[in-house]
Parts: sequence; C-alpha cells; structure tokens
Amino acid sequence: MPLPPNAPWWKTGVIYQIYPRSFKDTTGNGVGDLRGVIEKLDYLGHTLGVDALWLSPFYPSPMADFGYDVSDYTGVHPLFGDLATFDALVAKAHERGLKVIIDVVPNHTSEAHPWFVESRASRDNPRRDWYVWRYPAPDGGPPNNWLSVFGGPAWEWDETTGQYYLHSFLKEQPDLNWRNPEVRRAMFEVFRFWLERDVDGFRIDVAHFLMKDPLFRDNPPNPRPGEYHKDMGAYDTQLHLYDKGHEDVHGVFRDLRRLLDDYSRERERFAVGEIHLYDWDAWARYYGGNLDELHMPFNFALLRPNWEARAVRAVVDGLETALPEGAWPNYVLGNHDETRIAGRYGRAQSRVAAVLLLTLRGTPTLYYGDELGLEEVDVPPDKRQDPWGLRVPGLGRDGCRTPMPWDASHAAGFTTGEPWLPLNDDYETVNVDAELKDPRSMLTLYRRLLTLRKNTRALHAGDYQPLDDVPPSVFAYLRQADGETVMIALNFAAEPARVPFPGQGRLLLSSHLDRDDEPLREHVSLRPHEAVILAR
Repeated sequence: MPLPPNAPWWKTGVIYQIYPRSFKDTTGNGVGDLRGVIEKLDYLGHTLGVDALWLSPFYPSPMADFGYDVSDYTGVHPLFGDLATFDALVAKAHERGLKVIIDVVPNHTSEAHPWFVESRASRDNPRRDWYVWRYPAPDGGPPNNWLSVFGGPAWEWDETTGQYYLHSFLKEQPDLNWRNPEVRRAMFEVFRFWLERDVDGFRIDVAHFLMKDPLFRDNPPNPRPGEYHKDMGAYDTQLHLYDKGHEDVHGVFRDLRRLLDDYSRERERFAVGEIHLYDWDAWARYYGGNLDELHMPFNFALLRPNWEARAVRAVVDGLETALPEGAWPNYVLGNHDETRIAGRYGRAQSRVAAVLLLTLRGTPTLYYGDELGLEEVDVPPDKRQDPWGLRVPGLGRDGCRTPMPWDASHAAGFTTGEPWLPLNDDYETVNVDAELKDPRSMLTLYRRLLTLRKNTRALHAGDYQPLDDVPPSVFAYLRQADGETVMIALNFAAEPARVPFPGQGRLLLSSHLDRDDEPLREHVSLRPHEAVILAR
C-alpha cells in the first residue's frame, strides 16, 4: 500500500550521513567541525536536496576510534566546537527544513569516561557493575572465547582489580552493562538531553550488541565462514550467538520507543539502529512485534550480493517479504565503515547504484561524497589512522573517510591547513564546484534524482512491484501511488538490453543524463551500464 499523504518525514525523506572530521574545516587545523556543517547547510538542503542529516559522533573522546569511544555523552569535543555551536547547527538546519539525527554509542564508552574510571578503581566501587567484569577462566585466561570485532579476544585483563573487562571492539572501548538498571537510566538521560536540545532522531551504534548472554557461554565455531558482506578476519570463525543480540535487547528498544513517542507529541522523533543481520526474520524483529521498537533497523543487505541484476532483486524481494505489516523499509549502499560505492562497482555502475538507491521503496541513506562519485582513496601506510585497519590488515576504513572536496583550490576547499587524511587524487575535477557546472556529472545525477523523487509521489510513497519479463542483466520494477505509475529499469551489464514497456510513455531520466522526455512505445532500449526512470 502507498504511504498516506501525511506520512512522517523519516518515511518520505532522504538521510545524508556526515562524518564531521571530513566534511568542512573552518579553523585550519585539518579536521572538519560543526561550524563547517553549518556553512554547508544550503548545499545539503537547497543545492543537493536531502531532507535530514546524520552526524557521526562529535562528543568529547580520546579518539582511539575517532569518536566512537565517548568520554562524555553530553558534550562536544573542542575539535568540533561546543554545545552553543551544536545548538546553532540544529536551529539553522530546522530553518531550512532539514532534520538532524545524531549518532549515539550506547554499547560502550571510552576507557577515559568517568564511569569507567570509577568502575576500574576497585571491585567495591559503586560503579563497578556499570561495566562487564568477570573472573578469569580456571586456566587463568579470558572468561570465555568471545572475540573483538577489531581483532583478538574481547576481554582485557585489569591487573589492579584482578578481573577481565569486556570490550566488543577496542580495549579502549569497554562495554557497558545494560543489565544494570542504573546504566539504563543514565543512558536514557543521555537521550533526553539531546531530545531537549531539539534533535529529530538517533542513529544507534551497534544496536544489537547491548544485551549479551547472561550465562556468558562460549560462541560455537562457524561452519560456514563468510556470512558477512566482507571479510571479517578471525571474527568470522565464530557464530556470534551469545556475545550480542540476546532476546532482552528488545525490551531496551521498546522503552526507547516509548520515550521517543512521548517527545513526538511535538513533532515526529525517530531512531534507526545499526544492525548487521542477514537473517531477515531476526533483522525484522527489531521493528517490534507491534512496530513498537526501532522505527527502522538499518538494512545493509545490498552490500552483500554480487552486483548483478538477479542477486540485487533477490535482496529487495526478500526484504519486501520479510517486513512486518506496516513496517517501512530502508536501504544503505555506503557509510563510514564501507568501501566507497564507486570503488566497489566502478564509476559506470555507481550511477546505476544511485538510481537504485533513490527509487526503491523505503528510506535511502546517502554517505557524504558518494554524490560526487568519490572513489576509495589508497591511503599510504604512513598516513593510515583507522585502528581496525592497523590491527587487522585489509579492514581499514581510512579510504572512505577522506575529506570532502569542495573545489579545486588548496586542499580542495576543505581546509586552509593540512587535511587529517589525504584527499582524492582527482580532487581538481571531482569536487562540488566542478560537478555543479557539469550537466552530466554524478552530482547533477544525484540532484535530479532527489528532485524527481521529492516531486513524484510514486517514488517517495508508492508501492513496489518487480517485473519478470526482462533480460537477465536487467532489474526492473514499478512504483505506483494514487494512479501514478513509474517504471525503473537498471542494466547491470556492459552490453545493451531491450526491455518491454507496456503502453506509451516518456523517459523521465537516464543515468547518462542525455535522454530527457524521450517518447516510448512498447519497449525501451538500455545502453551498457544505464539506468532509466520512465513514466507510463
């Protein structure tokens, strides 16, 4: 069923992720900041045409994991500004009709957080049970076989108190004990703090990690490594049955939803969770049995299959089948943890990917720079900074976090100083200023797609119907709402294809940006690596 005309913003809009360190620097220190985001709000809302911005962490942090190790949940790191700057960003975004979503990291803190400093001070400290502490196994080793996502055991020995603490990621990121009611109350106060500062929603980092097996059982071996969308190293040698995703996590999200619903009496507030699950039934449960948990669990399934028509369609059809009644889908192709789209699929197919992402039923999330066709940057070894890549070779994320190129000037207009990571080598031609002047650039394609999506009810609110009578290299589907029908056809191959087109119509947009308003009758011819949107 199509969405009703009064559907909430998070269903009809498009979310744009900003990695603040890399978006725009206004101080000359080579690191992006919140003032830089404010300077570019007109680009986001007017020039590009997105509806909401998601800010990766900007909190005080020792930066062991570049902000995902939080030492104060209710502050702003001086690198990025201060609370007054954040308040100004929210106000100015709202003036432009943009929503603001912030990243919250509830599974773990920094080891420098005052809570953990107290917790590790002694076994009888009042905050000892705020984190997950365990005695050694009988052999003196870690309490069980759980592994860190970032390599090695998930347990760190603390010599002072004679126990291990759990860290699902870096040892500098100890896991909070969400089974402690005091921890839950404290973290919900964090959500309230930011809701009172007028944010529109939250992206919940590693949302399904919050609750672990209370018996701390060993994970069994994985008989079929390779279940993830990329090589996870030793982490993939286990089935992660007990170190995350315990049934009790759903109670946390029901409580969070009640809090958000209370604040939604003023205007709609929203939560989306980072949940890397590829079992559709397990993934869909995070909507809640009565749609009373997360508004959306992020859907990363398109990162997993071979980039070919049948495999991509199978993901979309699988999602549509698995969705609980009334739930709204979403799609992701890029973020701060993944290889750039253009690096994954090539420049030609990255245009097809753009059309796919912005025409499927559901809420799309874009990653800064993908609208320019930025490719993965090959960061030299002496410039690499990502702790995951430094610990597990091949899993570094620096290449997708490089600075946003705004123009062809010094440092691509990102900073007046030395950028914290190297720029893309082709920044003199692949930048916002140059692509705005090019009527066939990737940025022009994204701008036109976003405008067409916003102005076409079938695209932002319509239902989805896949088409079967198409060549093997083509994925085609209809979007329909209130008598309006739009057809999308995507050619994943380097050869042309001919697709039946029932009746008469016109071509609204080609990924090549050179076939506007072409009349159609009975079929449409697709060139290699071409995606088209057709009105019937």
